[in-house]
Amino acid sequence: MEKKPRHPRNLAFWLGTGLGSGLAPAAPGTAGSLAALPFIYAAGVFGGAPALAAFLVFWIAASLFTAPGFERCYSEDPALFVADEWAGQTVPFIGISFSGVFAEDVLLLLAGFVLFRIFDILKPLGIKKAEKLPSPLGILADDLLAGVYALILLKLLILLI
Repeated sequence: MEKKPRHPRNLAFWLGTGLGSGLAPAAPGTAGSLAALPFIYAAGVFGGAPALAAFLVFWIAASLFTAPGFERCYSEDPALFVADEWAGQTVPFIGISFSGVFAEDVLLLLAGFVLFRIFDILKPLGIKKAEKLPSPLGILADDLLAGVYALILLKLLILLI
């Protein structure tokens, strides 16, 4: 069996692991999504839609550029790689306005988080098919699509409440 090279602990490693959140011993995808929330919230509160869009583009780029190295060193779509979760978790909050009062916004954050994780874990409605796209696009596409579905449901919840 061919031994895979050890991934260097450099900037690409820290981006790919979502600033280390993918190193969680259990449920690294969930840990990565949860770790992204304070950054998403800060971007939304202090910079609004342009900052959230920039945050999303940054994590899409980070995911696409760092995924190949992780696959070389670990496996296909390794669990510790969560840059894709950071990108996907951002999507439900695109076009959502935060009040800036955390006590008021926490339910919105939790709803977006839970909806994203449900779609990302269960992979319904073509998400599983998106995951099968060639790497590194497939690693990212399922999370972005899960984020889109979470965004749609979150918007519906906001309209109904």
